[in-house]
Amino acid sequence: MSVIHEQAMNYVYQQVLQRLIGHFSRVERTALQLLIQRIVVAAGGMEQVGGYKVLVAHGGGDVSSYTLALLRAAQLSIAGRAPKTFQLRVATLRHAGMTQATLDTLQQGYSALFFHDDPRVELLMVENQEVLPFNHQRPPSSAGREVSQRAMLMVGHLTSGDVRATLCNDTYLSLGDFYQRITTWNGGVHALVSGDSPRKQGQYLAWLKKNALKAGVTMPPGKPISLNGLFARMEEWSVGCYRDLYGEQYVASESPGRGGHRHLAYIGIADLLGEVDPGSTPLLNEFLARKPDPLGFHFSHPDFPNPLLMAHLSGLQAQCLRELSYEDGVEGFIRQAQDYMCDRKIPEHLIAGASSRDGRTLSATYAQEFFGLEEGQLTCLLYSPFIHHGARLEGYLRQCHPGMLVALPELHKVLQGKSAAEMLQQWVTDTSGLPLPLLQHLYRKRPLSTDHSAGARSRRSLRSLGGAELRTFQLSGR
Repeated sequence: MSVIHEQAMNYVYQQVLQRLIGHFSRVERTALQLLIQRIVVAAGGMEQVGGYKVLVAHGGGDVSSYTLALLRAAQLSIAGRAPKTFQLRVATLRHAGMTQATLDTLQQGYSALFFHDDPRVELLMVENQEVLPFNHQRPPSSAGREVSQRAMLMVGHLTSGDVRATLCNDTYLSLGDFYQRITTWNGGVHALVSGDSPRKQGQYLAWLKKNALKAGVTMPPGKPISLNGLFARMEEWSVGCYRDLYGEQYVASESPGRGGHRHLAYIGIADLLGEVDPGSTPLLNEFLARKPDPLGFHFSHPDFPNPLLMAHLSGLQAQCLRELSYEDGVEGFIRQAQDYMCDRKIPEHLIAGASSRDGRTLSATYAQEFFGLEEGQLTCLLYSPFIHHGARLEGYLRQCHPGMLVALPELHKVLQGKSAAEMLQQWVTDTSGLPLPLLQHLYRKRPLSTDHSAGARSRRSLRSLGGAELRTFQLSGR
C-alpha cells in the first residue's frame, strides 16, 4: 500500500468513525470508552493492542449488530490515537433458516462500517461445518440443507411434533461446533466479545446440558477451566445429542480441533447496554439501515425464533391433531406471540394474513425453499407415526392416508426391517422425507420430552445445570 493510498484510507476511516459517533447518545459514548478500556486492558496495554484479535459472532440480530457497530467504533477510535489497533474477526453461522434478505442486511451493514478491503477485519461464514469467506451472494449449500432437513425431521418425530424443538434444536446444537471452529481457525483469536446477557447464555447452556444428559452423554467432573474448554465441552454435548438422534446412522464429522490461543478471553458488554435498547437506536435504524426479515430465524429469541413458520406449523397441528381448523391454530399462536411479533416489527399485514390462504402459501413456500420440506412431510412429522414401534401409525393412516390402511401390517414389516414390497419402502420414504434406515431407527425409539427450546424456563434449571459453565463463561474475560 502506497503512502498516498494509506493516507486516503485513513481519511475514509476517520469519516466513518465521525458518522458512527454522530449516531451515539451520551450513554453510548460512555459505553464506547468503557469498551475501549476493556479491550486495551485485555490486550495487555496500548502497546500490545495491535497484535490483539477479537471475535464477534454476528447473526443479524439487534444485539449482535449493535455490538459489531460499537466494536468498529472502538477499533477506529484506537486507530486514531495509537500506531495500531486491534484486529476484528466477524463470523456468521449460516444455517438452513437464514434468508437472502438477512444475508443482504449483513452485507449492507458491513459496507456501512467500511469493512471490505480493511486488512484489520476478517469477514467469515461457517456453513455445513466449513469456514468460508463471507459472501452474501454464495448459493446455500445443498449438502448443508439436506443435513438440516434430516435433523429437523428427526427432532420433530422424536419430540412428537413439538414446534419449537423442531425449528430450534438443530440450529442451537450447531453452536458448539461453530464456536470451536471460528475461535481456532487460522491461528485463532484472543477474545470473544458479546452483548448477550449472562442469563441468556446460562439458559442456552442449561438447555444443552439437559439434552446431553437425556442422550446419555457422560458428564465430566468439574467445570471447564477456560473458555476454550467450555466450547469443546459444548461440542461434545452436541455430538452426543446427534449420536442419540441418529443412532447407528450417525456419521461423525471432522472435529474442528483444539488449536487457537490457550487462554481465550471473554469480554462481555451486556452491562454497558443496560440503558440502551439496541433495536430502537439511530445506530441500527439509520446508520446501518437495518431491516430485519420477518421470515428470518433469530437466535436471541428461542421462544419465537421464527414466528411465521411456527404459526404455520401450529395451524397444521390444529388441523391434523386437535380437530380444529388451520385458521384456529394460526390465530391461537399469534395471540400467544402478539407482543413479541410487534416488538420484532413484523409487518401487520403479514400477521393479519398469516391464517389466510395466501399466508399459508407463503409459509409453505418458505418451508420448502429453505428446509426442503413439503406440507405432507410436515404433517407426517406432527403425527410422528413411526416412533415407539409405530404406535400412532394406524391413526395417521386413518386420518391422512385411508387408502393405505390395508397395508398397515406390511408397513410395520418395512419399519421392522423385514422383507417387504419396494413400493411400500418408497412410500414411507417419500411421505416422511427420511431414508428408510432412519425410519427404522425411529421405530425403535421412544418419544422424547421437551423443554420448548433453549429458553429453559426455571431458575432452578439454570443454577443446577448451567451454573458452573456460566461462571466460567463470565470469569474467563477477567
